[in-house]
Amino acid sequence: MSALESRDAAVVDPAVEQDGGVLSRSHRALSVGIVSVVLLIAFEATAVGTAMPVAARELDGVALYAFAFSGYFTTSLLGMVLSGQWSDRKGPLGSLTTGIGAFAAGLVVAGTAQSMWVFILGRAVQGFGGGLVIVALYVVVGRAYPERLRPAIMAAFAAGWVVPSIVGPLAAGAVTEHLGWRWVFLGIPALVVFPLALALPQIRRRASGPVGGEPGSGSFDRRRIRLALGIALGAGLLQYAAQDLRPLSVLPGLAGAALLVPAVLGLLPRGTYRAARGLPSVVLLRGLSAGSFIAAESFVPLMLVTQRGLSPTLAGFSLAAGGGTWALGSWVQSRSRVEPYRERLMTCGMVLVAAAILTAPGVLAHSVPVWIVAVAWGFGCFGMGLVISSTSVLLLQLSAPEEAGANSAALQISDALSNVVLLAGTGAAFAALGGGTAAATAATATDGTRPAAFLAVFLPMAAVALVGAWVTRRLRER
Repeated sequence: MSALESRDAAVVDPAVEQDGGVLSRSHRALSVGIVSVVLLIAFEATAVGTAMPVAARELDGVALYAFAFSGYFTTSLLGMVLSGQWSDRKGPLGSLTTGIGAFAAGLVVAGTAQSMWVFILGRAVQGFGGGLVIVALYVVVGRAYPERLRPAIMAAFAAGWVVPSIVGPLAAGAVTEHLGWRWVFLGIPALVVFPLALALPQIRRRASGPVGGEPGSGSFDRRRIRLALGIALGAGLLQYAAQDLRPLSVLPGLAGAALLVPAVLGLLPRGTYRAARGLPSVVLLRGLSAGSFIAAESFVPLMLVTQRGLSPTLAGFSLAAGGGTWALGSWVQSRSRVEPYRERLMTCGMVLVAAAILTAPGVLAHSVPVWIVAVAWGFGCFGMGLVISSTSVLLLQLSAPEEAGANSAALQISDALSNVVLLAGTGAAFAALGGGTAAATAATATDGTRPAAFLAVFLPMAAVALVGAWVTRRLRER
């Protein structure tokens, strides 16, 4: 295919093409640097998820629990669009450094918050920084690695979650119990220094500047910026309406939908909403898989703490094995021998995700041992490793070099927007069924949240994952 051939010729030096792998001499420093950035993001995600139930309880904000997660994803939508244009026109370096700075600043705001809304503001600043970072990293991969190495570097990204998934919940749980939840947020910014020092010089040398090194690639597309603002504001209004649950909240909900729908249609590939074959279905699948899984996972620690009386440390540790199995799934998809079967692997992955989400709320029955969650989530994370890394690989295969940033932004927008919408829906159902009424003070099922509130989260998300399994059959054009 000429577009793919021209892309590789434009961004890969012929001498580099002959190197062995992602840890060969020419790629080693860059690979270690960008995986370190992923490691930082992973540690934040696993640690913060463990501390979140305690933070929400102490700030009297359990009713806004889902908003604390979706606030991150809402602002990340704007960051992703900005990063896609920034990276295509000026190179990924500026977006990456700005994003890491905003990410660290958001952690400080959240860690010093005295109310739940200020805490959510900190999460929103984090999300904007995270949106800038993740798209820039995809552009770095598209420019600095030949196509044959991209599955391997995506597998390395997944492997970067292993140690944080094991250490993060334990460390965050111990810090939360002995020092307080605030130190979980305030301690992470210190980890920013190492990724910056290691990654930025290599990115400047190998992947900076516009495509082809041509100076000045024009100004930003103002229409896409307006759409990005619309999608972020619309998602925020929709989330607010879902959490408020008063008759008047219908008005911001309708306003949010009015902003969101045209923005989504303008920013995602044409045909995404109807699962058109090829790139649109790749983008749609990313949203269905990430949204269903994250929306369900966000409530697992809260369920274990309020319904089964686990400590934050044990509740977080129930998800720890998932980091290793996610990395294993990503490693499996990176093997060259499985390339002809990639779509079938992704179908299996989505079925595993659906099964894990269906199994987790079984612990609402006290006769079911809590370790069932850890086992189920391990299988679900293996499926996610197969799917998420594969969508990234397919997206780069289907993108010309000058479109890598915009298409990577579309992939991440689908991911984040699905998280926002599904967290809004599950959060509204959770609150409507009494999920936040007593959880602020209770630690046991007798006085805590109602089991039906958790079922309203997990069962619909399992159905969304099954829809994703169908979409895996439409990833290639006939």
